[in-house]
Amino acid sequence: MELSLLALFLIAGLASLFMAWVIGAGSSGATPFAPAVGANAISTMRAALVVGVLGLAGAVTQGANVSEAVGRGLIGGVTLPVTGVITVLLIGAGLMAIGIRTGYPIATAFTVTGSVIGVGLALGGSPVWPKYLEIGTVWVLTPFVGGGIAYAIASVLPRPDVPERYSIALLAGVVAAVLANVEFGFLGPGGSAGSLATALRRFLGLETTVALAAITVFVAVTVGVVVSWDIRRDEAGGLRRVLLSLGSLVAFSAGASQVGLAVGPLLPILDDTLVTSFAVLVGGGLGILVGSWTGAPRMIKSLARDYSSLGPRRSIAALVPSFLIAQLAVLLGVPVSFNEIVVSAIIGSGAAVGGSDAISARKILVTVGAWLASFGVAFVLGYGSIVVLTTVS
Repeated sequence: MELSLLALFLIAGLASLFMAWVIGAGSSGATPFAPAVGANAISTMRAALVVGVLGLAGAVTQGANVSEAVGRGLIGGVTLPVTGVITVLLIGAGLMAIGIRTGYPIATAFTVTGSVIGVGLALGGSPVWPKYLEIGTVWVLTPFVGGGIAYAIASVLPRPDVPERYSIALLAGVVAAVLANVEFGFLGPGGSAGSLATALRRFLGLETTVALAAITVFVAVTVGVVVSWDIRRDEAGGLRRVLLSLGSLVAFSAGASQVGLAVGPLLPILDDTLVTSFAVLVGGGLGILVGSWTGAPRMIKSLARDYSSLGPRRSIAALVPSFLIAQLAVLLGVPVSFNEIVVSAIIGSGAAVGGSDAISARKILVTVGAWLASFGVAFVLGYGSIVVLTTVS
């Protein structure tokens, strides 16, 4: 490999690591535990530490789908060269860094997706309309679905005719049922991807769909019974443990989803090298972990304190849809912004109980404006940068 090309590869790798750090310091590191911090269930610094470790685990075990989509699924007909990859990553990381500096959450998925498409089209690539339709549908529906589910849950939890040892236990059972069927790397035959439920079914020698359903129901009921017992004997402590468990699952899902935004653009240029996709995911996960530890506390505080005055019940209401939407995005291979997911859920849960007084209207409007601008600015910068580089060269 020529020395100049090797230097470009190293720059691309460093840009990817920087992007991973920014993601950890911003959306991935801040949003999963922001509701828990807002409910005083965990300190800001401890939340940053825990979310970093769980983000690394999620990146390694579930990060492949989104990475493939970002790296190979957004542009047809061309493969981004090393200079294009560097451009994409620097634009995405730069815009995210601005968001961290100002305290407003920039949508990571919007910036990276916009810059990849802009760079790819400038290089002569063709649009992949079916994928764009899928991504756009998820982006548009996320605030309404996530906020709506959070609103519905938060509206039920405070009611005296719905005891929390039943309502919270039911939510925990639903989350457990989904978790049992989520695919993780290395759990399938021959080290392929597979779910906990299918792995247990294979271990028991059962291969029917009925057996899979029975295992799922068993897991859901078991978790629900345990949670119900825990809340009945210690309501405050039980709610706190449920809240922290949900925050952990969302943090894990954040790593799985967001690592693709950092390492996905690298995949095409590594096809002819000895570097494996697994090694790239590990590197991206480590970058997210370091970013969470060193840069996330500022954004955690911004989300936890400024958007809504949350208690444990509304925080639980925000985290349940956040986990469900995040795992759906991972399954579909859709790059999705965790800022959008969690902020929408926080707003929905806060509005259910406190109405307009529980949320900051100005902060919401500024955030939505930042989301809308993220994609457009990243697209223009990506397209324009390649045009300038092509003209100069």
